Amino acid sequence: MLNTTEIMEIIPQRAPFLMIDRVEEYEPGKSCTAYKTVCINEPHFQGHFPGNPIMPGVLIVEALAQTGAVAILSKEENKGKNALFGGIDKLKFKKQVVPGDVLKLEVKIIKEKGPVGVGEAIATIDGKVACKGELTFALV
Repeated sequence: MLNTTEIMEIIPQRAPFLMIDRVEEYEPGKSCTAYKTVCINEPHFQGHFPGNPIMPGVLIVEALAQTGAVAILSKEENKGKNALFGGIDKLKFKKQVVPGDVLKLEVKIIKEKGPVGVGEAIATIDGKVACKGELTFALV
């Protein structure tokens, strides 16, 4: 298990853009399972949407990307690099994410060729799919 400080030793994101709170388990270069507790005091809820706070889909995808980044950047040869978006494919949103939800974020690296790879990503709340798809990354 990794806490926020340990996560920040692997990926470069920082508050307010660090989107994962803890990592339950990870296998460098293979997979990562992380969690994000969604809190009402997060800045995006001021405008998305007043009186009906819903976590923006792009931030759910970013949380998944950061989860995948823990998997790929924890490999010894990738330390100090950044994982950038190369593409998003087959992405579907199935459930709204609201304050109080705990997102379980799972990414499995399914392809790697040179500095480019693909992660199969799924975000769930209490076992129900909130978002899933494939994220392509490029290491720089």
